[in-house]
Amino acid sequence: RGIFLDHATGLVVGETAVVGDNVSEFTIGLADKRELRARVVGTDPWTDIALLKVNAVGLPVIPWGDSTRLKVAEWVLAIGNPFQLNQTVTLGIVSAMGRTNVGVAAYEDFIQTDAAINPGNSGGALINGRGELVGINTAIYSQSGGYQGVGFAVPSNLARKVMNDLIKYGQVRRGTLGYLQVRELNESLAQRLEVPV
Repeated sequence: RGIFLDHATGLVVGETAVVGDNVSEFTIGLADKRELRARVVGTDPWTDIALLKVNAVGLPVIPWGDSTRLKVAEWVLAIGNPFQLNQTVTLGIVSAMGRTNVGVAAYEDFIQTDAAINPGNSGGALINGRGELVGINTAIYSQSGGYQGVGFAVPSNLARKVMNDLIKYGQVRRGTLGYLQVRELNESLAQRLEVPV
């Protein structure tokens, strides 16, 4: 379950959970029944994005879409392999943008969709009506373990930034603020900091 993004270099983006830990090489099966050896270029557990490379050129690729241009109620398609049913496509809408506090990744800024995403869709493409990649299917919210109309995808712009950092630096570079302490602003501290009442 990966998405070919560059026909010249054989780059594939997918999900860290699908790749697994301590795996550097494995096989990717294509829709035409070919199997290709792939190696892990890098992973980012914070966003659950993995970048792979296959030794092949001329593969069908999907163009990048701008996830910031997505609108709530816009139609999207989710592609994946739920329950080992290869190349399954489901249709839905964008339910929400910028969804956080879902509890599936350290860094969350998800596209929420009601397109059916089931176990096996992780790492598959979320595409817009123009056939562009706008997200990487990541997780579902479910009390039953199956589809309940609430799926989440990593936005394509975030996935692209992660991919570029993995290529360039071997890891994702993130800014840090260092040590922070939060204190209640009382009257004495307000006077010292000259904060208006």
